[in-house]
Amino acid sequence: MSGDLAGRFRRLIADLGPISVTRFMGESNAQYYATRDPLGAAGDFVTAPEIGQMFGELIGLWLADVWDRAGRPEGAAYAELGPGRGTLAKDALRAMAGAGLRPNMHLVEGSPALRRVQAAALPGAVFHDDAAGLPDDRPLLLVGNEFLDALPIRQWVRTGAGWRQRMVALEGEDFVFVAGPRPIDIALPDGFADCPPGTIVETNPGAAAVVEEIARSLGRQGGAALLIDYGHLEPRTGSTLQAVRAHRKVDPLDHPGEADLTAHVDFAALAEIATAAGCRVQTTSQGVWLAAMGIDLRAETLARAAPDRAAEIVAARERLTSPGQMGELFKVMALTAPDWPEGAGFVP
Repeated sequence: MSGDLAGRFRRLIADLGPISVTRFMGESNAQYYATRDPLGAAGDFVTAPEIGQMFGELIGLWLADVWDRAGRPEGAAYAELGPGRGTLAKDALRAMAGAGLRPNMHLVEGSPALRRVQAAALPGAVFHDDAAGLPDDRPLLLVGNEFLDALPIRQWVRTGAGWRQRMVALEGEDFVFVAGPRPIDIALPDGFADCPPGTIVETNPGAAAVVEEIARSLGRQGGAALLIDYGHLEPRTGSTLQAVRAHRKVDPLDHPGEADLTAHVDFAALAEIATAAGCRVQTTSQGVWLAAMGIDLRAETLARAAPDRAAEIVAARERLTSPGQMGELFKVMALTAPDWPEGAGFVP
């Protein structure tokens, strides 16, 4: 399949000229996720829920706590964007049940391959093609872990003649980045107009639309959301487009449809969108949030209960929280409805 996609891209570029980074990433990921389960040792990458149960449990406790402090509204629904193998949902729902919260499950998943895995792991789950299809008549308790990073980005590059959209062209048989032919200054985010030549700026219209949809839904229905991904809390420049295949970073243009293409999430921009839509917004790093939520105590409890797994549990905690691993690179953004309390774990 990958060869077919690469061939289609080559024919398209040869006939019509360069294609946008947005199209290259979007079509590549659409094929990639539709045709495989990419997770685990036999796949291409491992996400936080697969590292250890503590991650999903603390997310579940966070949701249960904010629901409890909001007055325990009836009928709240658990929703997850891109639920992977269902591991996070299983751990989170188990923790929620222990706190007296047993919501119905709603999963947003576009991959037929992953839907089959999720349906087996989470009987009774209701599937949706996008966030707009989630229930609109009850509070939402929503999670999105490593979902936004896979949505297609736009890239802009500053040339000597001004700003241009970054495109993908052909050099022989190889895909290469080039600057598009038309000026696009009007589409550039605020604050970057005077950057020097060679500067690259990224935007993500898909992520912006998803966050605005979630924020407006929370404002109408009540509820809270946690969005967790690698990214940055302050605006920055430079390309963050990357690809992973068989647990190794590869050139993002080399394997269309056969590698996972992602980009860092601009949480600063998304926080502005959610705030404008009326939500309370909190942000921090994953390591800080997990520490504030009590991951050290949870790891100790698990290690005492299963001494033969103590080293594995400690290693999982370290991987999730260490600044040199996932702790600083990954960020956590909480959205809560205007009349709901703010969530725990965000140190002022």
